[in-house]
Amino acid sequence: MEYSKTLEGLARHASVHAAGILIAPDDITNYVPLAVTPDKHITTQWTMGWCEAIGLLKMDFLGLRNLTVIHNTEEMIRKRYNKNFSIDQIPLDDASTYELFGKGNTTGIFQFESSGMQDYLRKLKPNRLEDLIAMNALYRPGPMDMIDDFIARKKGEKEITYLHPKLEPILRETYGIIVYQEQVMRITSELGGFSLAEADIMRRIMGKKKKSEMQVQKAKFIKGCIENGVEETVAQAIAEMIEKFASYGFNKSHAAAYALIAYQTGYLKGNYGAEFMAANLSSEVNNTDRIVAMIDECRKMGIEVVPPDVNYSQAKFEPLDEKKIAFGLVAIKNVGAGAINSIIEGRKEGEYKNVFQMLQSVDLRLVNKKVLESLVQSGAFDSLEGTRAQNFHALEMAIEFGQNFQSKKRRNHGQRSLFDLNPEVNDMVSYPTLPDVPDWTSQEKLLKEREYLGFYITGHPLQKYATVVNLYKTPLDSVNGQDNGEGINSVNVCGMITEIRTLLDRKENQMAFIKVEDFNRVYEAVVFGSIYPKLENKLQKDALILLHGRLNSSIDEPIVKIICDDAYTLEEVPAVLTESLMLKVDKSKMTSENITYLKNILYTHRGKVPVYFKVSLNGKDEINMVSKKVKISPTLSLINELDRILTLNNIRVKVKKL
Repeated sequence: MEYSKTLEGLARHASVHAAGILIAPDDITNYVPLAVTPDKHITTQWTMGWCEAIGLLKMDFLGLRNLTVIHNTEEMIRKRYNKNFSIDQIPLDDASTYELFGKGNTTGIFQFESSGMQDYLRKLKPNRLEDLIAMNALYRPGPMDMIDDFIARKKGEKEITYLHPKLEPILRETYGIIVYQEQVMRITSELGGFSLAEADIMRRIMGKKKKSEMQVQKAKFIKGCIENGVEETVAQAIAEMIEKFASYGFNKSHAAAYALIAYQTGYLKGNYGAEFMAANLSSEVNNTDRIVAMIDECRKMGIEVVPPDVNYSQAKFEPLDEKKIAFGLVAIKNVGAGAINSIIEGRKEGEYKNVFQMLQSVDLRLVNKKVLESLVQSGAFDSLEGTRAQNFHALEMAIEFGQNFQSKKRRNHGQRSLFDLNPEVNDMVSYPTLPDVPDWTSQEKLLKEREYLGFYITGHPLQKYATVVNLYKTPLDSVNGQDNGEGINSVNVCGMITEIRTLLDRKENQMAFIKVEDFNRVYEAVVFGSIYPKLENKLQKDALILLHGRLNSSIDEPIVKIICDDAYTLEEVPAVLTESLMLKVDKSKMTSENITYLKNILYTHRGKVPVYFKVSLNGKDEINMVSKKVKISPTLSLINELDRILTLNNIRVKVKKL
């Protein structure tokens, strides 16, 4: 208690606002004492509130990555299409842009990316900028409860009403719902008789969520309304509506600025997809999880992100055409700007054909062995002669070859022969032979790619089990906060274990934190001490695994967290977790050979699991059937065979409850 009395009221630590700037009429030391942080930043010794109380102006100057994305996209559009393109000149009524928002295809779109926002956009079908402004203001804790009402009113499913006729011109654009602080300012001014200055004070009080001061303003507003001829009961109802709004009010000027940037990014994505996604990828180059998400979005858009290559990649991600983006060399570990510039400059003489020719042309002080090893292992040498393993083991010999060539070239500087006049003379150079070594396995290549790029680009270790992953994982959007029959947020996630960290819990039992990655998401799972011992053999680094557990975070988090209750190798999943199999068959598209082949597959994998059929006779009418003769023993082989003949869209698995 003595210590507590001493500590009570003391600041726990001194913090620094990331973007806060104080503005004073003259030398700021005339107004407030200063301090120097451990990072050598100059700050005030007083809090934000006290600085404002003595009359200093505090402004937040925020940097915004999306503005850089827009700028870089503009430059690529001008470069590729030779247009005097400007984002400020785009139409604000572009139908394809609003269609993109209406479909919820907003990954990469400023402020509109979350899955919850995407769901609301699909319901709303915005068709004007004002709809985006309103959604930006409403999609926040508090006003989020009004979104469904807002959508119903826009669609005409719910009547739009106003407590007083004077409210209609103020609230018409938001269908009778208070959405913005500016609307409250107009209401207090036009109904309550407030001056514009007094209305702004009301806005500030609302913005700071000062409820006690709101009560004073509420009484003043009701009095003003009555004096302006508004019935007291109506004035009271409007005041209560404003009071409720005060807990979540947002200013339209802010929402409008954000919505305009969102519209601009949406326009670029819908009309110049390759350029926009390339700019997005470049802006996220230090965030592996976002790069993976952006590459997955490119796939959905029909745009291929091709691996890095010394013969066509630039420093940043850049489109090769409308459906192809070249991976940026800057994203490769250990490859700096100097080395990249040297590689790009060197290939101006012609495409690199082999590692020896390449090292004739680059600055070997910048493109050193460490850089070259990173390039080979990331796959950037794949267009050169030889395999990755051959080029990797040839590096020392190639560096020596390049040094000797460049040294001889410097000695002979100014001495030209008849052969120097022939541009094909370099083709006559005799290059050493690449070492005779076996190539790396697919698994080795992929693991090295991940080490130097942060993720896989030419393939994925899970690819062999893609059918299992797609059939047995739980779609996260369907369980966020929902009871799916096994309890709230019960999930199955599939992936490769990339990290594992073990420690002892309070009972001295070993537990683990593991990181799992699938094709486009990252999960972090905690395995408690009561569970870990029986799963320890399966939970090894690089293991391909299905984890069963409970969702322990929002699905919108960069890393989705779960509490693990059980685990299975992907190889054993079909046999262990399949309760029944349902196959959808379109009779009009099945030949007799296909039917015979399907029958043979099922007979070859006889077992105890029932098989159901959904048979389409004419593309519309469907008959549900169950096979009495055939029950199967589900395996990876069976699933893959069925995928080949029916495709995965026509296969459904009922997964056992765990």
